[in-house]
Amino acid sequence: MPPVMDKTLGSVANLAQLLPTGTVLAFQALSPSFSNLGICYTSNKCITLLLFILCTISCIFFSFTDSFKGTNGKLYYGMATPKSFIVFNYQPSDGKVFENLWRFRIRCLDYVHAIFSVVVFLTLAFSDTNIQHCFFPNSGANTKQILQNLPLGAGFLSSIVFLVFPTTRKGIGYSNMAPDPQ
Repeated sequence: MPPVMDKTLGSVANLAQLLPTGTVLAFQALSPSFSNLGICYTSNKCITLLLFILCTISCIFFSFTDSFKGTNGKLYYGMATPKSFIVFNYQPSDGKVFENLWRFRIRCLDYVHAIFSVVVFLTLAFSDTNIQHCFFPNSGANTKQILQNLPLGAGFLSSIVFLVFPTTRKGIGYSNMAPDPQ
């Protein structure tokens, strides 16, 4: 199989990992209760807006997480920073099990993925009818058309970006135990 086709198929297979599926699932589970099934009072709008903010932060945070296998065979998780990498589950008793953490630092592509992850989340969240009724109760035909068609367009655009510019990040929960190159 040609390398380009191999890379494309690999990216398509990992597309679900790149999308904010856990965040969307959590939002979909909590939003009906928080938005009072679309019959919103001011308190419902406030707590639903807080849910939006927390889920958006979650999308951004998970775009900068990564995992790797240490020299001891243990899987380590952490978060990229502009200069290095913060390991979450390192214990001093593990000894020196990794080198070159600078190679996990934040790159421009990470910001692109974070932005598009947030775009996917927000378009899916605003396509929910309870949310539409809560935040746009008297919307006109144009607004309804935008809210209906925006998820399709944003999903398509995000998929193209994720396919053309794949990330090497293996976020928290990634199960590949292949050793990382040192």
